[in-house]
Amino acid sequence: MRTALFLLLLLALASIPGSLVPQRSSDPNGVIQYFKDNPDRAAILDAVQAFDAYGSLWYSSIYLLLFISLIGCVLPRARHHWEAMRTAPPRTPSRLSRLPAHLTATMGASTDDALNSAQSLLRKAGYRVARYETPSGPSLSAERGYLRETGNLVFHLSLVGVLVAVAIGGLYGYSGQRVVIEQEGFANTQGAYDSFNPGRLFTPEMLPPYSLALNELAVTYETGNRNALGQPLDFTANVSVTGAQAESTSRTIRVNEPLEIAGADIFLLGNGYAPQITVRDPTGKTVFSDAVAFLPQDSNLTSLGVVKVPDGLEQQVGMLGFFYPTEATSTNGAKYSSFPDLIYPAMTLNVFTGDLGLDSGAPKSAYSLDTDSLTQLTGSETGTESLRLRPGDTVDLPQGLGTITLESVRRFASFDLSYDPAQDAVLLFAITATAGLLTSLFIPRRRLWIKATPADNGPLQMHYAGLARGDDPRLIDAVEKLREEHLTRMGENT
Repeated sequence: MRTALFLLLLLALASIPGSLVPQRSSDPNGVIQYFKDNPDRAAILDAVQAFDAYGSLWYSSIYLLLFISLIGCVLPRARHHWEAMRTAPPRTPSRLSRLPAHLTATMGASTDDALNSAQSLLRKAGYRVARYETPSGPSLSAERGYLRETGNLVFHLSLVGVLVAVAIGGLYGYSGQRVVIEQEGFANTQGAYDSFNPGRLFTPEMLPPYSLALNELAVTYETGNRNALGQPLDFTANVSVTGAQAESTSRTIRVNEPLEIAGADIFLLGNGYAPQITVRDPTGKTVFSDAVAFLPQDSNLTSLGVVKVPDGLEQQVGMLGFFYPTEATSTNGAKYSSFPDLIYPAMTLNVFTGDLGLDSGAPKSAYSLDTDSLTQLTGSETGTESLRLRPGDTVDLPQGLGTITLESVRRFASFDLSYDPAQDAVLLFAITATAGLLTSLFIPRRRLWIKATPADNGPLQMHYAGLARGDDPRLIDAVEKLREEHLTRMGENT
């Protein structure tokens, strides 16, 4: 038990690195950024698997040792408990007066009548009873509270069950994240997700075949309370789900109200705006037309986005810009959004030309633009103002590259898919662990004895005593209650 407790403490300490640095399983972009910001420290942390803390060799070793230790702790105790439950209550001590709870009484009944009545009373109260003969007279030995140890064993077995279930969930479970723009969707395949974190034993065949499309993302904001102006009140994603049989159904997903499909839960995590942008070359030919998700930077959804046009123009063009749902200008001339809803939407873009690095074969994030090797044409110190567009506007790109049009603005939703085949088992074991713990805390393990001392000339002398295993503040009350009920049953004055 001491080993198990030590390993449990060590496991808690080993979990700390997972909360101090980003994890590849949950925040891969954060890990990339950490390497950029702290390259030397990141290399050391990566060498000790700090970015994969919960799947690291050292964490798994502690986890496995804890599992083995708990089994080694529980099995011998379970065998001992089973043997103890089948063993008769212990013989009556020779000197009951030395026990912590001891009372006496006299009665005029016979020894057999007194003990038979007491035995019936004890069994009715849930005690296992055995009768013994002692030199000073016959006695009853009673014991109850084995459910306390049973609860303790259930608690520890449930902990083992939780560890096994969590391990199974980690091996066969998976999670994925995907940004979906209104009127678009995706198929449930591993490559369709923006990021996907499979378990060690995951296979692509485990993904159920279906597709999900975002019809509309409805958001309600606070407009009546000036102190909470712009606070979101409700997010509702209206989606269409098409299964393997091409049966399409309309469903809704809300925050904390996920959509369950084939045992997997789809959560609504975030939202933002996706301007529909069209880029044309000098002849008017469309070379780029797509809705681009801009990532929110504050509560009023001032959003940052990247547009990449690798083909169709004289040079590769990258644009880095901001979208403002309700454009406003601060006293120093900076643009910002004063409200998260589309009241006065506008977009500003800085234009860059050069090699975007898309032909190298290395993966590039769609939400970032490396400007170190690019030539900036607008904004900053170029002397040319940033492009500014409102929905429906068309403006010229610098150097006669073509034109850009902000066609419209759509919303996007960020979905998180989570599948854990053992989550029901974890819940069940958590419930049984709680029940076992409460049982072990509130049911006392208690032994009671009643001894009848016959007298040659005089009333029968009765001795009532009790002993508890562990702390039992109500032991004396239990002995007093037994004495009073016994005397009452025998028709004696209490």
